[in-house]
Amino acid sequence: MMDEYKGIAPKGDLLLLRKLGGVFAGKSFLHVNSTREGGGVAEILHRAIPIMESLGIKVRWEVLTGDAKFFDITKKIHNALQGHPEAFTPDMWAYHEEINRKSTLDLGADCVYIHDPQPAPLVQRREGGTWVWRCHIDVSAPQKDVWQSLKLFCERYDGAVFSIAKFARSMPLPEFIIPPSIDPVSDKNRELSGREIRDSMDKLQVPLDRPMLLQVSRFDRFKDPIGVINAYRLVKKYNDCILVLAGSPATDDPEGAAVLNEVKEYASGDPDITILLLPPFSDREINALQRAATVVLQKSLKEGFGLTVSEAMWKEKPVLGGAVGGIPLQIVHGLTGFLVHSSEGAAFRIRQLLNNPAMAKRLGERGKEHVRANFLITREVRDYLSTWYSLVNPNKNILEL
Repeated sequence: MMDEYKGIAPKGDLLLLRKLGGVFAGKSFLHVNSTREGGGVAEILHRAIPIMESLGIKVRWEVLTGDAKFFDITKKIHNALQGHPEAFTPDMWAYHEEINRKSTLDLGADCVYIHDPQPAPLVQRREGGTWVWRCHIDVSAPQKDVWQSLKLFCERYDGAVFSIAKFARSMPLPEFIIPPSIDPVSDKNRELSGREIRDSMDKLQVPLDRPMLLQVSRFDRFKDPIGVINAYRLVKKYNDCILVLAGSPATDDPEGAAVLNEVKEYASGDPDITILLLPPFSDREINALQRAATVVLQKSLKEGFGLTVSEAMWKEKPVLGGAVGGIPLQIVHGLTGFLVHSSEGAAFRIRQLLNNPAMAKRLGERGKEHVRANFLITREVRDYLSTWYSLVNPNKNILEL
């Protein structure tokens, strides 16, 4: 499988992966999260696990299941960690812990990566091995009481991983920074022919006769779909264009349906706004949408990372993103895209790009090379294995392979 990345991923990443594979071949590695579909975490795991297996590592992926009450609680935890005030009671925390305690997951492995808050209490059932808590969300300014309660579990891990440096929290354990990534050879990111793009647009009933503005994300208030519509309406006064808002449901997000209905109501009456609720694993359709788009947005108000930014940049598209979370790590303002702080600012930059195709092309070309150097899946798997190596060799300042 590693041969698929030759000529695409940096040579240094591929060399280090093979070296680390030699160290850990035959060892077991377990990922645990709360959904197999919907959202960036599940997508990364679907692509990272085959790479790890190709290196000779015995990899498993377990999913923590729960009822509607559990996911309502964990959604509130997610919101509170990202700074949105939520009310919590001891009973809510007790139920969160109870679902983890009663789960029948097989947690035996040489290295265990627990992803995000939902399964964090599983550390109480550790059966040996190296345990790492992987936080994918923006916890730079969390609701204090919620973070203090969650931290009681997080501090029991051997290490913690955050997506960018400003998300890291002070804890008495080693902490690592590992940005998320995209897979350049997956159906979502591979090259598509003009015919494939047209066929997908016909299937989705999206016209190609005018410039397209696109945002691909879960239907979540932190993704600000209403703000995207407001920006589009400002642009529409001067530039004829269409807007497409596309997303897939996530089983661990109980608010998605309500937000989708809000967006549909806000956009009603405008035939040039297309709202697409795509089924899970609609990778080719998302790929085609991003390649057909003229300008891609990720106008988040809070964001763990926002992989749709790197996806669009890999396709050499000009991207506008909210200046939050991991988006500024991907968008170097004015060089690989533009950071925006309001609907008005987004509208200004959209018009600038629509009226200056040469600028849009330059941003897209630079963006692709920025992603190649920093945000491909081979680099992320390399970093996961490197943290494991570091934690089992705590007295080494240099990783000698």
